[in-house]
Amino acid sequence: MTLYADLEFARTVQQVLEFVGTFAFAISGIRHAAGQKFDWFGGFVCGVAVAIGGGTIRDVMLGVTPFWMTSPVYLICTALAQVFVVAFKKYLRPLDNAWFVFDTLGLALFTIAGIQKTLALGHPFWVAVIMGCITGAAGGVIRDILLNKQPVIFQKEIYASASIGGGLLYWAMIEFGVNVGVTALATFLFICIIRFLAVRYHISLPVLTSEDNG
Repeated sequence: MTLYADLEFARTVQQVLEFVGTFAFAISGIRHAAGQKFDWFGGFVCGVAVAIGGGTIRDVMLGVTPFWMTSPVYLICTALAQVFVVAFKKYLRPLDNAWFVFDTLGLALFTIAGIQKTLALGHPFWVAVIMGCITGAAGGVIRDILLNKQPVIFQKEIYASASIGGGLLYWAMIEFGVNVGVTALATFLFICIIRFLAVRYHISLPVLTSEDNG
């Protein structure tokens, strides 16, 4: 059975998500690098790492050529993101939460792109949900390691959980026969809303504690 009625439309949606997600994640990585006073090259490397890291891990696990090796547009997107950050730094600097917004947009967009690519390769939905989470969250882990920070997804803050929740929503909507475009939009909004509400109202997962800490 064909998952989508219009496979060409699904591919177009996936490409758009990957382009916009790359730009958003690259800005997030470059902004973090700027906070650590990296030079321009360091900022670009950090932007590339967060923009393509998750998708690269996904593609290697799926046994396909990493997406950024098929077209230079993803590296160009990262370069444009760096130009954007440098050109508008005086406007971005007062926005302490700007990185959070771009990071959330990248998480949502790449989660959907990861799900769609996995499904297009014929894998079951449970694999697609996992690959969506890896696509959306692994780049942030690489970024935090480069910046010598504790990865966000290992903290109590809702991050990877929002990606998984979005994946489950995507799964449910497709099972009910909802159009892929509507499904992608709903999933995008769901992940963003979960992240924004979690941060706004300090919603978090329980923290593991050892017996020594009580």
